Amino acid sequence: MTENLNPFAIAQAQLDKAAGILQLDADMHAFLREPMREFHFSIPVRMDNGRTETFKAFRVQYNDARGPAKGGIRFHPDETIDTVRALAAWMTWKTAVCDVPLGGGKGGVVCNPRNLSAGELERLSRGYMRAVSRFVGLKQDVPAPDVGSNPQIMSWMLDEYETIHGYHEPGVITGKPLLLGGSAGRTPATAMGGMVTIREAAKLLGMNLKGATAAIQGYGNVGSFAHKLAYEMLGLKIVAIGDEFGAIYKEDGLTPAEVSAQMRRAGKVGGTPGSQEINNAQLLEMPVDILIPAAIENQLTGANADRIQAKLIAELANGPTTPEADQIFKQKGIYIIPDFLCNAGGVSVSYFEMVQNSYGYYWTEELVQERLDQKMTTAFHAVHNMAEERGIETRMAAYLVAVNRVAEAVRARGWV
Repeated sequence: MTENLNPFAIAQAQLDKAAGILQLDADMHAFLREPMREFHFSIPVRMDNGRTETFKAFRVQYNDARGPAKGGIRFHPDETIDTVRALAAWMTWKTAVCDVPLGGGKGGVVCNPRNLSAGELERLSRGYMRAVSRFVGLKQDVPAPDVGSNPQIMSWMLDEYETIHGYHEPGVITGKPLLLGGSAGRTPATAMGGMVTIREAAKLLGMNLKGATAAIQGYGNVGSFAHKLAYEMLGLKIVAIGDEFGAIYKEDGLTPAEVSAQMRRAGKVGGTPGSQEINNAQLLEMPVDILIPAAIENQLTGANADRIQAKLIAELANGPTTPEADQIFKQKGIYIIPDFLCNAGGVSVSYFEMVQNSYGYYWTEELVQERLDQKMTTAFHAVHNMAEERGIETRMAAYLVAVNRVAEAVRARGWV
């Protein structure tokens, strides 16, 4: 039987399992299975050659019972509404598991930003904000950067929002540059939060991180900072790194300096001096202590799970592991730090950014990191303790913690 890799079907199946364990009543379960609202847009953009191209775009507000919807905007050629729905659902559980007063949302534009000039990208970004501006805001839905987008795109969107509404509201967008009200420590926050969870998991597993081997799949913002922090903060030896063009291996370990230098030279990790070219499938199956998927969804599936040799998997990507792979990892005794716990550092610091924007007083990076460490440590142990109490795998434990919090908010509001 072919494994279903539709990300929203996977998200719903995971929720179904959690609802059964929590014994949620049928009405609550049905309500939490679907987005509260979603928007589909067609965005016309005048291209540099004078033609007008129309881009498809989406925004999903999955659940806002605990606070305004929160979630990034992806610019990706393979974006689909089901991917956005799944990511919005996972954002709902992510904000709940790290206990910030926000809901879950997500946006997407079907495009390849690498094929757009700076002017075309700006016009597309402003067009997206024009389309969505009535439905977002500090008290409604707060976007952020995600795959294919960045602080510059957020700056254009913020400016467009403020131009439309005629007043300053920096908190409507997070992940902004510092000079426009961004938070110190936001750029490395997702990776930093992941390192905190790896540190805490290693304590429980009795794993000495100094010199332990790791492989990182994905070398965008999250993967590159994961490399730097894993090396500097945890003392890990990163022996393999992958990006969208391929992967590299070096038995003695790859330093952040040498790989970032290669990225500046060639725009890819391949060709780093002293490294051996491999592919991403080989990277995932390497005999390392820690595997860090930091790319896209559905990388660890029923097709390759038997060959995964890592002792610990830290999911910095969203949805990298399918339910079939989860079952295989459970049988193999691999410890999983599930995605919406492991990568919750980004939304935690986005929340900190919103708080700072609200009262116009900004924290030092040291204070941001201290509060992020506290938030992620507390969230990790809430999930681990739930797993121990219930005798279940960590992913389902994370769902139980998060879904229960959201269901309580829905029930208190009298929606269901």
